[in-house]
Amino acid sequence: MKKLTSRIDKERLLLGIAAPLLAVVAALVVTTLVILATGKNPFDAFSDMVTYGSASDSQVYILNKATTYYLAGVAVAIGFRMNLFNIGVDGQYRLAAFVAAVLGGALSAPGWIAVPLIILCAMATGALWAAVAGVLKVTRGVSEVIATIMLNSIATAIIAYLLQPGKLGELQQGGTLVSTKPLPTSSYFFTIDAGPAGELWGFIVVAVIVGVAYWFLLGRTRFGFDLRTVGQSESAAAASGVSVKKMIATSMVISGAVAGLIGMPTLLNDSHQFSNDFPAGIGFTGIAIALLGRNHPIGIALGALLWGFLERTTNHLEFQGYDKEILGVIQGVIVLCVVIAYEVVRRYGLKRQQQRVGAELAAQALAPQTKQEVAG
Repeated sequence: MKKLTSRIDKERLLLGIAAPLLAVVAALVVTTLVILATGKNPFDAFSDMVTYGSASDSQVYILNKATTYYLAGVAVAIGFRMNLFNIGVDGQYRLAAFVAAVLGGALSAPGWIAVPLIILCAMATGALWAAVAGVLKVTRGVSEVIATIMLNSIATAIIAYLLQPGKLGELQQGGTLVSTKPLPTSSYFFTIDAGPAGELWGFIVVAVIVGVAYWFLLGRTRFGFDLRTVGQSESAAAASGVSVKKMIATSMVISGAVAGLIGMPTLLNDSHQFSNDFPAGIGFTGIAIALLGRNHPIGIALGALLWGFLERTTNHLEFQGYDKEILGVIQGVIVLCVVIAYEVVRRYGLKRQQQRVGAELAAQALAPQTKQEVAG
């Protein structure tokens, strides 16, 4: 039995490596065909992407973008591990960033007090907004997909209403931009000077801490075990004494709290205010990155880096005469290939495991008969 377990573990490792490799190869092939269809040379495009993406300023840009994308991926992954589809991450982080920006602009406290308050405010806002969908699901059976989609629209409307001159918004740049009151310089988050390459956002440290906490909470605690159990089988979790409704509501709150952090790198390290051009759609990007990373903290980090790399390099390709829509095509192809590749490998691995177990059990059943024949 030990040999069987060891063999299965080795196969799992090989299949785990085969899935992303298969996805990357398939994505490269499809992307090559797409670029060829536009009349361009795909090999020149790939070479230009690698060269431009390797530049020091591009590396800083990619890491800064990946910080935001990583937080979005973790926020979505928490729901996925519970078999919940928190599609409302986008509304949760935008509303959280807006409320935190309003608070930060009104604070006159020292930075060591103001910055933690702004971050906690964002997390609390995101958690409360996500809790609405969680409560609706456990008390009224409302699908979290429907609830969070509606909450996204409500959050957008609330921000649009409050972000008006005369309310909580102020006209900036000659009346072309409406924003909240800028944060005082004491509330800026620290940055890491990378010389001519620019400044690396210090919030990357917080993203790393969130990733470690996510790994520890879900993989090394009883709470994480219960959460994963509910995601796999609610009836089995209930039979073992786990409160399914409590776990659903709690996971939505935690997902929303992490979603509240998504806008903080931009707010505290870059814009220092919430305006009508604040980044949107990152929550939906987080869904793709969580799928890419298979809800694993390291996988999500690699997906976030890949997304930042693609955004940086394909924007550059536009100036080289390539169609600007190529970014969306490449991103969509990669996600599709990854999902298909992992599913194909999963089914193959499951089939192989069943065959191995069946062969081992058959061998054990025949062993006593063989011994009796030899003795006879």
